[in-house]
Amino acid sequence: MANTLKLFQKFPSSLRSISTSAPKNDAWLSKIFVRKIEPTKESHSRMLSDKEIIYALQTHNFRPDSKISYLNTIKQTVDFIKAQNSLAAAVELVGSWTVNVGDQDQALHLWKFTGGYEKIDLYNDITSKSPDFHKITEDQGKLVRSRHLQYLLAFSYWPQIQLRKPKNVYEIRSYALKPGTMIEWGNNWARAINFRQNNDEAFAGFFSQIGRLYNVHHIWCYEDLDKRKETRECAWRSPGWDECVAYTVPLIREMHCRIMVPTDFSPTQ
Repeated sequence: MANTLKLFQKFPSSLRSISTSAPKNDAWLSKIFVRKIEPTKESHSRMLSDKEIIYALQTHNFRPDSKISYLNTIKQTVDFIKAQNSLAAAVELVGSWTVNVGDQDQALHLWKFTGGYEKIDLYNDITSKSPDFHKITEDQGKLVRSRHLQYLLAFSYWPQIQLRKPKNVYEIRSYALKPGTMIEWGNNWARAINFRQNNDEAFAGFFSQIGRLYNVHHIWCYEDLDKRKETRECAWRSPGWDECVAYTVPLIREMHCRIMVPTDFSPTQ
């Protein structure tokens, strides 16, 4: 809650109060327009995130006949990083998943860089000079159809990432927002997240810094798909959740979700 209040204080005054007292006959109309955002001299990243931690989200589409071999190259990457004294404390794998529903034959890997872009530069320097790492990436290149990388920041109002014990299913809901709407998205979700913690389902929330911009990723954790259904229905029964959804829908250009399962070597299960 302290992070939520801190975030609200950073927002322009026009964003701190989203009117709930408008006449009923005008309320529906206000929800279909994206409200004007006042200019600010602070970057979105400073207003929405208060961590010197960068996350890297790798999205790999592997060949359907090469899943096991491909995942072995990721495990080799993890072992390589752990063996580097200068990287071991700064770079760690948070989660590794393969997609069950959505873009199949796809894997996502979430890395944490403690120390910001300085540690990313260090990582890139070490890996670019390592013959062992070159061999891993060459082997991996023969097993994948495409790869994508984004650098992300965690929303400051989102609960701290807690690694989960075996075994769960994860849902990543990815949103492409209209340019200029990230602050308003954060303002709404700083309230909305309070409706989504009844079953400890909120795993991580990020917005993009490098790569595809104005992207948001929310990662949820459930015991199974039936628990997901129950949890989401519970949120819709909570007064205020529907309003948060109504205000965020106009900010979205595109969205999709994927159901994922952890790999055997994923730190979070």
